[in-house]
Amino acid sequence: MKSKAVRIDRHGGPEELKIVEVDVGEPGPGEIRIRHKAVGLNFIDTYQRSGLYPFAMPLQLGMEASGVVEAVGEGVTHLKAGDRAAYASQPPGSYCEVRVMPAKCVCKLPDAISFETGAAMMLKGLTAHYLLKKTLPAEGLQAGDFILFHAAAGGVGLIACQWAKALGLQLIGTAGSDAKCKMALDHGAAFAINYSTENFAERVKEITGGKGVKVVYDSVGKDTFEGSLACLRPFGLLAIFGNGSGAVPPFNLGKLASGGSLYVTRPTLFTHIATREATQAAADDLFKVVESGAVKISIDQRYPLTEVAQAHRDLEARKTTGCTVLTL
Repeated sequence: MKSKAVRIDRHGGPEELKIVEVDVGEPGPGEIRIRHKAVGLNFIDTYQRSGLYPFAMPLQLGMEASGVVEAVGEGVTHLKAGDRAAYASQPPGSYCEVRVMPAKCVCKLPDAISFETGAAMMLKGLTAHYLLKKTLPAEGLQAGDFILFHAAAGGVGLIACQWAKALGLQLIGTAGSDAKCKMALDHGAAFAINYSTENFAERVKEITGGKGVKVVYDSVGKDTFEGSLACLRPFGLLAIFGNGSGAVPPFNLGKLASGGSLYVTRPTLFTHIATREATQAAADDLFKVVESGAVKISIDQRYPLTEVAQAHRDLEARKTTGCTVLTL
């Protein structure tokens, strides 16, 4: 069986993304074959393409998609041929029409959730889940607590704004324009800060009456690191889950002491969904909050798979908001 796929032969810019034809075989033990209906685009894809996260070559990109299961391998019991399904999964490879892949991170997609929504929400939604539910400060999070979320108008951010509101948290979102700040507020952020025109650390202190926040969720990295630490109250947690502006350089651990016994962590989604049971539990939580209407998935851009290079350019230029899908 043949499938169109997007591959790179070396790390580099969007121009390295090539459409190729690949052979797809039968699923082995613990695997499935899935025919995609839509594919999700994520910032991690650009890290893998550029070499910030290096991989062996050639590399087929993409971390999430939805589609219909065509065949299952030996030992796979939670899926069968004909099932609607969606996933966020390693290894990369979702930028394609059909693939064989490990079954453990693939979940049945409820009938009430469309293929496009399924493709757009798995990686970002499961990321918002492990941040808000699992990556918690030492004192925990209670209704009414302030949290800071950078890039609040991005795919993960807009989901987190809504989910945090549903949990009773006061999310302070940052974004790079007034329009993106309005988007965060429209999706449930309690406050929004345009960090291109305001000092976000000073503004956070104003909003919280000088106390600071219990936790900062930071996918920007290098450019926001110092300010993020300055936003924390004693015993606060800085969770760096991405490197949009580059990796955080080495820093003096003494800053954590002088800030008030602070914590820093660098979590990843795939530690949190390392088993079939953990993946399903997190996905069930995500499906439930989406089906309830408390979290709506904003698909603001669609590109044909053949225009994936332009999609990467727009993502890196901060021209996108919400979620983006590649259509087949």
